[in-house]
Amino acid sequence: MYTELRFHGRGGQGAVTAATILARAALFEGKWAQAIPEFGAERRGAPVRVYARISDKPIEVHSNVVEPDIVVILDYELLKLVDVTNGLKSEGIVVINSPVNTNPFPKFKTYCVNATKIAKDLNLVVSGWPTVNTAMVGALAKASGIVSIDSVVRAIGEYFSSPHLAKANQEAAIRAFEETALC
Repeated sequence: MYTELRFHGRGGQGAVTAATILARAALFEGKWAQAIPEFGAERRGAPVRVYARISDKPIEVHSNVVEPDIVVILDYELLKLVDVTNGLKSEGIVVINSPVNTNPFPKFKTYCVNATKIAKDLNLVVSGWPTVNTAMVGALAKASGIVSIDSVVRAIGEYFSSPHLAKANQEAAIRAFEETALC
């Protein structure tokens, strides 16, 4: 198994953290993993991309992902600004944070979850911005099976030093895992 992923989000939504948690969850399962942020002149709210690779064997590629197997979209509004499916393989999977259960990409197997609502419900909001990253990793686990929800929960627990913050983020991942469905 060798899977390449691309995360699309906005600065401040936690796309880098999402990829890091995914990589850590994969390591817990004995897999090899990378999380590669793409940095530029990003600021809070600006579109960002983060790349990840998960494999059963050592990963020898250390560059941006151009043709992902999976695309994870943390902000539905990015569909108006960025070609988020650019390069996505024909059998690719899209996991999207969406307020509606409508498939904007009928060409691809697309999964929806309202991660924004989950983040708001659990008060995972920073400076007025819902932090949807951990919910989206839970949704990704459901949509792809690339890692188990148990490994995601464990990775979140180790990532956040505050027990309260860890618990809320674990709850977000579990809830998103349960609510994620094909659009």
